[in-house]
Formats: sequence, C-alpha cells, structure tokens
Amino acid sequence: MSDPSAGSPEPEPIRIADEDLDDLASTLARTIAKVRQHGVLLDRLGADPEPDDAEKPEANSAEAEADGPTSVFILAMGGAEYAAELAALSNWVTHVLLPVYGREIGSTRPWCTCWYEHPEAVARLHGLWLAWQQLTDAEAGLIGPSTWHRDHLDHALSQLRSPDGPFAACTTSAARPSHRLLSSPDQLGQAA
Repeated sequence: MSDPSAGSPEPEPIRIADEDLDDLASTLARTIAKVRQHGVLLDRLGADPEPDDAEKPEANSAEAEADGPTSVFILAMGGAEYAAELAALSNWVTHVLLPVYGREIGSTRPWCTCWYEHPEAVARLHGLWLAWQQLTDAEAGLIGPSTWHRDHLDHALSQLRSPDGPFAACTTSAARPSHRLLSSPDQLGQAA
C-alpha cells in the first residue's frame, strides 16, 4: 500500500468572503451553545432522579443561568455575548438589509443611523435576522426567501419605519441626520 500523501498536491485552502465571516461566527456560536445545552440535558437525563421539594424551581433557574443562555434572542443575552451578537447583526444590517431594502428616508419612513441604541429596533432587527438565516438556508427549500419576505421582512420594516415607530424622533432627512430616544412608558410614569 502506498502513502496517499506522497505525490499528491496539498488541497487549496478554503476562502470565505469577509462579509460571510460574521454570519458563520454567529451561527457557530449558537451551534456551540446548543451542543452545550444538549450535553447538560443528557447529563441530567443520565443522573439519578432527585426528590421533589419546594426549592427545586429556584435551583433549576440558578443552574440554567450557570449553563448559559436559554434563548438565541439578543434581548436574553448579556455582556460579551450580546456585544458579539450585536456586531454580527450590525454587519448584516449594514451589508445586506439596508443596501437592498433600505429605501429613501423621509417623514413617513424614518430611519436612525444609531438604530443599535433603540432597544425595540435591535429586538425587531435581530428577530428578522434570525428568520433570514433560517429561511435563506438551503434546507428552507425554494419557498424560504419568499416566506421570509412575506412573513417577516414586510411586517418588521413597516413597524420599524412607521412614523410612530422607534425612529419617530430621529432622522427624517438623510442630509440632516438626527438621533433621539423616545421615553418609554415606565420613564414617563417616573417623571410624574
């Protein structure tokens, strides 16, 4: 038997475009988190059953916090994990969403260049991005992108860019960018 590496050329390295790296990193981070969660579940299933007592729910919530996030939604994340997810989301918004679907800014369709400072915008855009990742994957089939447009994109953009949406007090002219966060109902109640 001959050595398979003898005489055969070394395979070419795989090249990935920079704009795809954030999506891959985010997908990999979520996959690793799911694998860890599954490992914890398998460990729990293999362990001896514990007796029920009144303190059990508190113990489980403390264990869940130690195991990591139980949600892929950005508002459930904190610290470095939130920052990494926001950076990946920002890359998608900047390089995919806005160039294709951004449209002109106006009083009936506001946008804020500081969208990442608006919690509602971050939440809606993150949900939209998660759906985009799932529905533009090959496993979603041929109808995936159409479903994403109909069920996710159209509604999210109409809410975000509504005259009374999260950017209502922000940019209405691309020539004169402005940014202002609106008060939330709990902040209004505290001021009274």
